[in-house]
Amino acid sequence: MGRYVARRLLQMIPVFLGSTLLVFLMMYALPGDPVRALAGEQHVDPSQIAALKAEYGLDKPIWQQYLNYLGNLFQGDFGTQIGTQRPVSEVIADAYPVTIQLALFAFVFTVVAGISLGIIAGLKAESLRDRGLLGLTLVLISMPSFVLGFLVQYFVAFKLGIANPNVSIDPTPTELIMPAIVLASLSLAYVARLTRTSVAENIRADYMRTAVAKGLPRRRVIGVHLMRNSLIPVITFLGTDIGALMGGAIVTEGIFNIKGVGSLVFEALAKREGATVVGVVTLLVIVYLVCSLLVDLLYAVLDPRIRYA
Repeated sequence: MGRYVARRLLQMIPVFLGSTLLVFLMMYALPGDPVRALAGEQHVDPSQIAALKAEYGLDKPIWQQYLNYLGNLFQGDFGTQIGTQRPVSEVIADAYPVTIQLALFAFVFTVVAGISLGIIAGLKAESLRDRGLLGLTLVLISMPSFVLGFLVQYFVAFKLGIANPNVSIDPTPTELIMPAIVLASLSLAYVARLTRTSVAENIRADYMRTAVAKGLPRRRVIGVHLMRNSLIPVITFLGTDIGALMGGAIVTEGIFNIKGVGSLVFEALAKREGATVVGVVTLLVIVYLVCSLLVDLLYAVLDPRIRYA
């Protein structure tokens, strides 16, 4: 098991370096100058702009900027936001709690509702409720999240009046329920379909017939024997989905006016604040990698053959 964990940790290094380098190059390849944008329409002495660029290291070659960024990152320094002169780590720390809370609500809703619906449909494959679930998930998969967000906002907030269309600056858990459901809709559809297919296949397996022939209670047959094997592909998807939910929250936050990472990224892109955008994406990459590692470990626990592969 130790070699399995070490191998997975080593695999994370090139993925992290490649992902951050790609984002760094894409961000700094965009047109615009964050230092020049500070002055707006006012005339600024070119020597002052050059001095500010030298202060933030923007006058160096791109490869040297990336190496400096990595060196500072390993010391916990995400850089400085040029417009506000604040450390990027502080700016991200102000925005991330709301996004994390929203993503966690969406994740819990995805796990509970998605797996439950998948089990209900998978136990009676090709039945009316199974076809209904497949139709519902197909609609959710086909519909862009911003369209679903505006529809939910229109009917729930404006027509029924049971929720506010926008979330306050310091949102309560109740205010985040509607955005969380919208954010979770796509993942819920995939989880429900994965669970349904896996349950429908495994319920016809030999080990299931053996468990039933041994006279085991139905609750134990389904809860232990069936679910242990059926949840392996679902757990794999859920592990990588946490990072996707945090990235997808950018669109949902824009619809419901949530002051999280989404609004932070939009403002940073408008002002060409590369350090802020790269810092947010770097954290997302770390979340992806950690979740993938946890999934691999859990995967090996569920199926011991994997750790020896």
